[in-house]
Amino acid sequence: MFREMRRKNQLLEQKEALKILETSTSGVLSLLGDNGYPYGVPLSFVYYENKIYFHCAKEGHKLDAIKNYDKASFCIIEKDDVSPKEFTTHFRSIIAFGKVRIIEDTAEMLKYIKILGKKYAPDDIKGIEDEIKKDFSRMKMIEFDIEHLTGKEAIELVRKRKSN
Repeated sequence: MFREMRRKNQLLEQKEALKILETSTSGVLSLLGDNGYPYGVPLSFVYYENKIYFHCAKEGHKLDAIKNYDKASFCIIEKDDVSPKEFTTHFRSIIAFGKVRIIEDTAEMLKYIKILGKKYAPDDIKGIEDEIKKDFSRMKMIEFDIEHLTGKEAIELVRKRKSN
């Protein structure tokens, strides 16, 4: 169903791709937007139990796109070091494909917004609770169910890793 990566020698092991999901703080969610145009939006997220969770406002382009079409991709660039002398970039990135849904259940939303908050403010549980109380009525949560995940790194990084 999903294409194989053409340059397999640059493919990250699955555990490395998952590590990028666990440690990164932002990525780009891509959806099928208005009039068939792609819609890519940078978002903070949390990876939890093989799913990715985002929060957003109660209405807007993201939610409209999800209501119209539930397939999406999510991309993270973990490393992006330009090497002008080599005319290349030493990069590491991942892309996930899957289906997205808007979480409607209040208890489920509350569970995942707390998990998201703990990722970004692990030492401020009271602050997370206060923020949730203040903004919960104005937000939605989105769940991205990962169906396929690949990671890729620059061939120079592959060579460097193998020589060590």
